Amino acid sequence: MSKHAPILDDRFILRPEAITEPVDFAAVFGSDRPVEIEIGSGRGTLLVHLAENNPDVNFLGIEWASEFYRYSADRLRRRNLVNARMMRTDARDFVARYVRPETVRAFHIYFPDPWPKKRHHKRRLFVPEFCQAAARALVPGGKIYIASDHQEYFQMIETGILVVPEFSPTEFDSPAGNDVLTNYEVKFVREGRSIYRLAAKKR
Repeated sequence: MSKHAPILDDRFILRPEAITEPVDFAAVFGSDRPVEIEIGSGRGTLLVHLAENNPDVNFLGIEWASEFYRYSADRLRRRNLVNARMMRTDARDFVARYVRPETVRAFHIYFPDPWPKKRHHKRRLFVPEFCQAAARALVPGGKIYIASDHQEYFQMIETGILVVPEFSPTEFDSPAGNDVLTNYEVKFVREGRSIYRLAAKKR
């Protein structure tokens, strides 16, 4: 973690309390560039990489953990990545209620919390309602990229995504590339865990 206290700059954050209707991303970013959303941004390693290497795309990172959210937002500020924003909110609710249909080019969802205990499964991101909401939010031809180290959860995710009629499996050609790993993936690779990946495209 950074040694200095993170600074929340309104130029690099999207405050959920200010949202009362579906979001106009062109107004948020001040441009009508394509929008991609990363859910579970953690410390912002991947979000920063995406924003720096794709200046013609707008990126929204969603993170529930306050400490990581603040840290990621500060990283955007320090690098002046005006094509990226951080938001602390419940991603399932946000995508279902506040993302307009056909306004997102891609979702990046890497290593979502598997909530392994059965009584906690209801907290998982990939419930049927979210899978349907993600499909609705994507533009035709848009993609959802998913990675997990948890085989049981990944199988559930794969089934939940591919049962949605609008989705079909496609090549995992994430703009993150093969040389950039999330903090979780670095840890899991070092531990020798298997990594499962899925990409689906909206028809």
